[in-house]
Amino acid sequence: MPADVVMDKDALRSKYLEERDKRLRSDGNEQYVELTGQFAKYLEDPYVEPAERESLHDDVTFAFIGGGFAGLLAGAKMRQAGIDDIRIIEKGGDFGGTWYWNRYPGAQCDTASFVYMPLLEETGHMPSEKYCKGPEILDHCRRIGEHFDLYEKAVFSTEVTSLDWDESASRWIIKTNRGDEMRAKFIAMGTGPLHRPKLPGIAGIDTFGGHTFHTSRWDYEYTGGNPAGAPLDGLADKRVGIIGTGATSVQCIPHLARAAKELFVFQRTPSSIDVRNNHSIDPEWFDTLEPGWQQRWLVNFTTLQTGGFVDEDLVKDGWTDISKRIRDKLFSADPPEFTPEAMERAYHDSDDEKMTEVRARVDQVVDDEITAEKLKPWYRQLCKRPCFHDEYLLAYNEPGTHLIDTDGKGVERIDDTGIWANGEHYELDCLIYASGFEVGTEYARRSGFETVGRDGLTLSEYWADGMSSLHGIHMHGFPNLFMVQPTHGANLISNIPHNLIERGNTIAAIVKHASDIDADRVEVTPEAEAAWMERLITGGRQFAGNPDCTPGYYNNEGQDAGPGDMVNRLGFPEGPTAYFEYIADWRSSGEFAGLEFRS
Repeated sequence: MPADVVMDKDALRSKYLEERDKRLRSDGNEQYVELTGQFAKYLEDPYVEPAERESLHDDVTFAFIGGGFAGLLAGAKMRQAGIDDIRIIEKGGDFGGTWYWNRYPGAQCDTASFVYMPLLEETGHMPSEKYCKGPEILDHCRRIGEHFDLYEKAVFSTEVTSLDWDESASRWIIKTNRGDEMRAKFIAMGTGPLHRPKLPGIAGIDTFGGHTFHTSRWDYEYTGGNPAGAPLDGLADKRVGIIGTGATSVQCIPHLARAAKELFVFQRTPSSIDVRNNHSIDPEWFDTLEPGWQQRWLVNFTTLQTGGFVDEDLVKDGWTDISKRIRDKLFSADPPEFTPEAMERAYHDSDDEKMTEVRARVDQVVDDEITAEKLKPWYRQLCKRPCFHDEYLLAYNEPGTHLIDTDGKGVERIDDTGIWANGEHYELDCLIYASGFEVGTEYARRSGFETVGRDGLTLSEYWADGMSSLHGIHMHGFPNLFMVQPTHGANLISNIPHNLIERGNTIAAIVKHASDIDADRVEVTPEAEAAWMERLITGGRQFAGNPDCTPGYYNNEGQDAGPGDMVNRLGFPEGPTAYFEYIADWRSSGEFAGLEFRS
């Protein structure tokens, strides 16, 4: 069915549900393999050999677990608040987080650099492109670390193995795989929502005799090339298979298609591929930006994301496009109607238009009609992470590139020489897993350690029925501990760093206040935490989770995970813009309502 033919709404809904039902599996997250035992090799660091060092047994004012944007922003905000005794603990060999690990060819941010890359004004950096490539973002992470002297006490190639509260000393005891037993007065965690790689649970996955790796640990020694985009000349005589067609594959497949003798892309569900329109940044234009420009861009982007009005769309990308469409449909009605029903109707109509355009673009770009038809996404745009790319679809015009669409069923099995799919065998020299990261598994499993608060209470036990917090930052029973992530706050998924900036500002203000009044501990009261959770639950604003969507990590693989999963996805009822305004007022008032400071 040609995608540029606008379908009857009922027919379109039926098509979406039909495609969803093909992919529903009763095992949900259990379909994936945890990287333990024989699969632990996929977690090894291919970039840095851990340096020898003495074990640490010291005491710091503030420690942070995780050296990505979350840790860098918290550390930078601490420095700005005058807190200098800071340690960041990172399992990678340097700062960067996801940008340290994900160095696959073609890696880029898919939110505009001006709102994605934090602290641009503070560090004096001009992004080279609207959507910067991975190496530049990794360099920017290092730039932040150097600018704010965060390397001074940082420890790398170090994994936390336990985190325990010492009530008698009002300190957190941090043990690591390097023999460390550090103490910290305050501690924060930012291990990231997409942090621990996973593998597909395909029969025979342990039998393949060729070369394999996960995209988050790209093996350039085998493929040739480098993260900067040099040709993958090691694949010129290789038959390469890649499993997964999500955001990572969309970026690396064009490079594989140009380099490999033959490339076989095994697809269960196609991604939505909208126009990216990347371009270089004009230095003369950049010099015209007035002080405070980045905060204005952040507010502008978030306001448009939540259906608000601004004089100008500064970012002008696919994220703001869909939001403006919905808003304009609401106001174009005569008279305008702002009921929940009208808003849902505007969203559906706008999404139908957008996805029709996305599917029509496939026909315009891909030469082979059969391949084009199989690359069309039949679901709402926000059922999965939207992708924006100008080369991905073109890759299927390469003569050696083969799309192996499994009609939602996935790969059948793997053997020592290749992959079985749709009853056919594909012989491979190399198999690449673009299978993503764990989502929805227990927090301690994803972080790699258990957190033990007062009276031996573990965070896993405390969150057994779903996450509970104040502002997504504080938990009663875990003094001096802060979480840095989007949940229970703005929950702005289109630009995660904006969430982290505000968390960093808030935590720095709290620690500074505790220092000013000589307080040894900070803890949320049970009443304040309960009231916040009641506000979130009655508001009912969740991150995605639509059961009508095709399965994926946005909706727990299409499975009902129960009320706990719903709680884990909650955000501020009035939306991201309102939350950012609320939390700024809360911290600047100096009252820190809901927290107890004790000496």
